[in-house]
Amino acid sequence: MIRVMLPAHLRTLAHAGGEVQIAVEGQATQRSVLDALEARYPALRGTLRDQVTQQRRPFVRFFACEQDLSHESPDAPLPDAVASGAEPFLVIGAIAGG
Repeated sequence: MIRVMLPAHLRTLAHAGGEVQIAVEGQATQRSVLDALEARYPALRGTLRDQVTQQRRPFVRFFACEQDLSHESPDAPLPDAVASGAEPFLVIGAIAGG
């Protein structure tokens, strides 16, 4: 099971707790995790990625094992610690401004 941590506003939208656990078929990648997350919580469709292009929304960031994975390929394998459930996949709302 993959552990996913959601920010407060997305937990409210999904009616989920702070950490959700999802099963991923095949290799754990950003795409497979987000596909499984959106399948389990349909209210999240379109909030993390554009529904047509599947591109990450500008003010959403993905982290795992203290690394920003936001600009990595969505099909790149996630770290083994995330795939095994030892570490969570974090969805963070970015802050803009100066």
